[in-house]
Amino acid sequence: MTSNRAASVLIVEDDEGIGAGLVRAFEDHGYTTTWSRDAASALHQPRTDFDVIVLDLGLPDQDGLDVCRRIRREQVQTPILMLTARGSETDIVVGLDAGADDYLVKPFRLTELLARVRALSRRPVPTGETAGAIAVGDITADPSARRAYLGDTELVLRPKEFDLLVLLLHHAGRVVTRRQAMEEVWHHEWEGPTKTLDVHIAALRHKFGELGPNGSRIATLRSVGYRLELPGPEPSE
Repeated sequence: MTSNRAASVLIVEDDEGIGAGLVRAFEDHGYTTTWSRDAASALHQPRTDFDVIVLDLGLPDQDGLDVCRRIRREQVQTPILMLTARGSETDIVVGLDAGADDYLVKPFRLTELLARVRALSRRPVPTGETAGAIAVGDITADPSARRAYLGDTELVLRPKEFDLLVLLLHHAGRVVTRRQAMEEVWHHEWEGPTKTLDVHIAALRHKFGELGPNGSRIATLRSVGYRLELPGPEPSE
């Protein structure tokens, strides 16, 4: 998003009532909007022209997950917020794996949707302070290239997984609170559910080849947050 123009949102929603309400809400808050009522019209939009895509999964002509996958196959990095009635953790993980950056389960509050879209439209840009590669044990991340490695193997991470990993690496050995993670990675400006954070932590553990939190590189401090464990000393001969 640039400072000399209004942020733009592509709304992909087939429900007339919800779609019209979203258009009014975004435009009342200074956004420019384009409303597509089905997958076909959404996929004909110049998707790189938008700051955020709000994508309903229950479209009449194509599953929203397939729309999300196609956008990502085209190497379009525009943030995608899913709107879904499918609220189980499995459904959320599937959506994030398809390339979405965040999700919101229907019914939702407009204030929460607006806050999440505002957060997604403010992707951090690497600076001189964070551009250098960070390594803790066998985990390395390069923010300037947005690439991460476990040993010599490159990790395939979603955008927010990468941002979360960098945050944990910067604070290795120290606790990253849930609130801190939501503010620094998602830029959320309210108190509320943080299930998105838990899903992303679980995804990082899975990509580290770990099946659960016991013995994980990422320790859970219940109701507090997470800590990336520093590597222990090598065992003596």
